[in-house]
Amino acid sequence: MTTGEIAPGIASPALPASLRGTLPGRYYTDPTIFAAEQALIFETGWFCAVLAADLPTAGAFETVQIGRESVIVARGRDGGVNAYLNVCRHRGARICTEDKGSVRRSFQCPYHAWTYGLDGKLISAPNIGEMPDIDRVEYGLHRVHVREWLGYVWLCLAEEPPSFEDTVIGDVTARLGSPDAIVGYQVADLKLGRRISYDVKANWKQIVENFMECYHCGTIHPELTEVLPEFANGLAAQYFVGHGAEFGEDVAGFTVDGSAGLERIPGVGDDQDRRYYAITVRPQVFINLVPDHVVFHRMFPLTADRTLVLCDWLYLPDVVDSGADIDRSVELFHRVNQQDFDACERCQLSMDSRSYARGGVLVPSEHHIGEFHDWVARRVG
Repeated sequence: MTTGEIAPGIASPALPASLRGTLPGRYYTDPTIFAAEQALIFETGWFCAVLAADLPTAGAFETVQIGRESVIVARGRDGGVNAYLNVCRHRGARICTEDKGSVRRSFQCPYHAWTYGLDGKLISAPNIGEMPDIDRVEYGLHRVHVREWLGYVWLCLAEEPPSFEDTVIGDVTARLGSPDAIVGYQVADLKLGRRISYDVKANWKQIVENFMECYHCGTIHPELTEVLPEFANGLAAQYFVGHGAEFGEDVAGFTVDGSAGLERIPGVGDDQDRRYYAITVRPQVFINLVPDHVVFHRMFPLTADRTLVLCDWLYLPDVVDSGADIDRSVELFHRVNQQDFDACERCQLSMDSRSYARGGVLVPSEHHIGEFHDWVARRVG
């Protein structure tokens, strides 16, 4: 039997109106499909790579894997952020092998010592004086498009990047109903309070789908549904444009025990107070807004069945600098993450089953996930 062929005796009946089909299981396991997603999704659109504050001074850098490419993201001497492919123009050696660090003035290839400035321009190379026809810009590192937004550095590998406003900001607008609805949270002015890394043994789409729906919330998220009682009914905040899930009557803050949180972010309006908003920015960002902090997820797909997720808890600078207790707010979403990723891993185990060869079904409260499936299918064919 070939991969993806349905097993003998397993029927695939026409679906009733209340159900919608999902992607077939092979979309979560097939290396060929994963390679197509890397090339046609992650290497063509905007990718949220680095928290800008993690590059505090000139020469600070991080290396990021985007699709099949390693990218160096570095703070320039002019204070701006530059990004370029982590490939020496001479013989293709990897220039930086560290995840992060700092250099004084330049990056040097460890193979033949070709040396590049923080702007990616070729500075020097052994015997370069004997090659006066070499253009230092033309033979500099290949640059990557950079955009800073919400305090993060977003990159695009495409020669002609898609409109940032239509794609990234467009996803926020589609969820909140207005591009201005996120402004009051002052995300770019917040400070990192905690970061937790999760190595999830599941395809990246499992994680996106899980985040978009709350049909599972009453089953696996007891702490979350205590704080947000409406989630127990199975309708996620993302099911409604502009809707924020309201805190329970006896809940004082977005904390693991419902106790009081921290100082409200000044720009958050009364209509946004005591509410939780969840936003998916395709293909790999989740933004969670509550009155006193923001939880920001970045996904890095590594293989068809493994995804690294970095989760940042962002607070007002005074909260972080004062050493205020943030453990109860961190613990709530940390538990939610652990519960979600465990569920994603359980699903991943079955994606090669003959039972899932033609996929599963979405119930009405999950039908909006079908739009995400359509988005993926249009891109990979």
